[in-house]
Amino acid sequence: MNIAQIIFFASLLLPLHATTLEHQNSNAGDGDTIIFTTLGRSRYEFDIFTLSTTHPPSDSNELRITDGESVNFNGYFPSPTPALISLLPDETLIQMEDSSPLHLIYVTERNGTSSIYYDLIYGGDSDSKMKRRSVLEAPSRVQVPLLSGFDHQSGMTVNSFKDKPSLSGEFLVYVSTHENSGEPRTSWTAVYSTELKTGLTRRLTPSGVADFSPAVSPSGNLTAVASYGERGWTGEVEELSTDIYVFSTRDGTHRVKVVEHGGWPCWVDETTLYFHRRSEEDGWISVYRAILPENGPLTTESVTIQRVTPPGVHAFTPATSPNNHEFIAVATRRPGSDYRHVELFDLKRNEFIELTRLVAPKSYHLNPFLSPDSSRVGYHSCRGEANGRRSPLLFLENIQTTTTDLSLFRIDGSFPSFSPGGDRIAYVKMPGVFVVKPDGSGQREVYNGMAFSTAWDPVRPGVVYSSSGPTFATERTEVDVISIEVDAADKSSSVRRLTTNGKNNAFPWPSPDGKRIVFRSGRTGHKNLYIMDAEKGESGGLWRLTEGAWTDTMCNWSPDGEWIAFASDRESPGSGSFELFLIHPNGTGLRKLIQSGTGGRTNHPIFSPDSKSLVFTSDYAGISAEPISNPHHYQPYGDIFTVKLDGSNLRRLTHNSYEDGTPAWAPRFIHPNNVVLQRRNNSRCSFEDCHWLNKYPTLKGRKISC
Repeated sequence: MNIAQIIFFASLLLPLHATTLEHQNSNAGDGDTIIFTTLGRSRYEFDIFTLSTTHPPSDSNELRITDGESVNFNGYFPSPTPALISLLPDETLIQMEDSSPLHLIYVTERNGTSSIYYDLIYGGDSDSKMKRRSVLEAPSRVQVPLLSGFDHQSGMTVNSFKDKPSLSGEFLVYVSTHENSGEPRTSWTAVYSTELKTGLTRRLTPSGVADFSPAVSPSGNLTAVASYGERGWTGEVEELSTDIYVFSTRDGTHRVKVVEHGGWPCWVDETTLYFHRRSEEDGWISVYRAILPENGPLTTESVTIQRVTPPGVHAFTPATSPNNHEFIAVATRRPGSDYRHVELFDLKRNEFIELTRLVAPKSYHLNPFLSPDSSRVGYHSCRGEANGRRSPLLFLENIQTTTTDLSLFRIDGSFPSFSPGGDRIAYVKMPGVFVVKPDGSGQREVYNGMAFSTAWDPVRPGVVYSSSGPTFATERTEVDVISIEVDAADKSSSVRRLTTNGKNNAFPWPSPDGKRIVFRSGRTGHKNLYIMDAEKGESGGLWRLTEGAWTDTMCNWSPDGEWIAFASDRESPGSGSFELFLIHPNGTGLRKLIQSGTGGRTNHPIFSPDSKSLVFTSDYAGISAEPISNPHHYQPYGDIFTVKLDGSNLRRLTHNSYEDGTPAWAPRFIHPNNVVLQRRNNSRCSFEDCHWLNKYPTLKGRKISC
């Protein structure tokens, strides 16, 4: 070890810079603010649309039936039961007498977290509806929240993901994630029923089981679900390894497995249901029919399974209507197309009837559903520029929380970090590093190359550290730690490379006194943690913090200087399973803090301003929805959590079926209001369908691909 390295190592034991502690104390007594990113979410702009099944599909007969607020998806056309109608204002009943209203139940995220709404759109006859592009042109709408974040039994506000609603008489049946499963990497998803009049709620899913995509039979007596049963989630990101179970809608009893390997069930009558699965014979995702016995014991052996849709087309998320044995609705991915579309499948002729491709060939259409009389098919799609209303692009979207001392925001970017005073945010758009004020103003690009991660220098004003190079790259791929002077007048000289060895150096984070940087490097063939001089980079002194044939990464230095948190696969190198660890900057005190079960992923730890807690992303709560029901996500199971440094008070902050990640803890409280990005980004609806749907099996001896 040379003199420079000895001096550098000794400096690790120096006390903190005074301004760091002063800033910590200035935040005492205020609430906390955490921001995070959700892959693609700001571009969804989902609304629910409908097409007639009795008229030729065209742009003029597609009707948008949700109001353009936030994200609206996974609809259901209910039969207007007395319990549902009783929720409407009295004057609505008078208007309904002279019209043929549309009834719709759907999931919406307008309050920052999932709720279930009931909309009644009325005014004019069905022919006049056919001529309108949007229900915003309709004379009137009544909107009733059926489920929000309030639990009537406990009297408390509850965060949860609420999905796939159905109506059974006086009861709403749906999925919720509000109860902790009690086991790491075990899904919190369960099916519940709520009485519309009283709000009383009953859990229908047994403890220790995860149920998805519930469907109620025409009589309302039975509910079918895609369920893990005894197997549990093993980390699938494509088709889930679920089975179809059936149970009593009233109380969840008489639960029976009826189909091995299947998802997204739907009923035609009390003994016939449809579902999708990937064929073991040819690899195509297809729709199947299950015929249950009318008499005798109900078992998987007594159920008859028939394939419905042929190979050559991926067909999934089927939809049926009561006693309609003529056709079903399905979502498809056809070879040669990048888009998911809704089609009908004629059960008599065994052929597809195209719908949405003839209306909007370059839009994604998801999760179809049919009206009770089969005259309409609904689905959700991105409203984008057309169809009337266009929502503002939110830079910070407030997410509802259960406490007043925490504000939570989804940011339109990734790898955010706050300046020491909290007056600016740096974030990544890939490519490019940007800086903006928390109110959305002053957005500027400060680096135009491919980069990931950001961290502000706590001492030198306007200096941001980042990783320049490709993401998810090998140890030998060149990625460099860079510093960016975001206020420099000359952008050509504002960027300095602090590593120059040609290997993978990334995730820099400065010490609270601004003298050192911890980062990960693949310079020895494995990604481990190193510490270097913050101004001179590796040429000013380099010390190895961790060593081993594994990956240590995503490091963060605590504001009090005591700890460095990082993610590592050291307990199962190369498996993709990451846990959170803590280590002192001098290399002592290594300990594991969080593991998301066997094979789980826990990443991106960031310290709270008081250094007592961490925020991170994890699959600790398993998966919340069938991945095929959503657009593309690299890992459709990430949620944001916080935990104390002693491992206590683990708290789940986000509940949805998206991929949440790269959180940041703000140094000061930001009031929980949406922030509109003042510089408008015109790239709307720019998400992608599930990448694994691009893989087409061999058909008749040849490979089919997009």
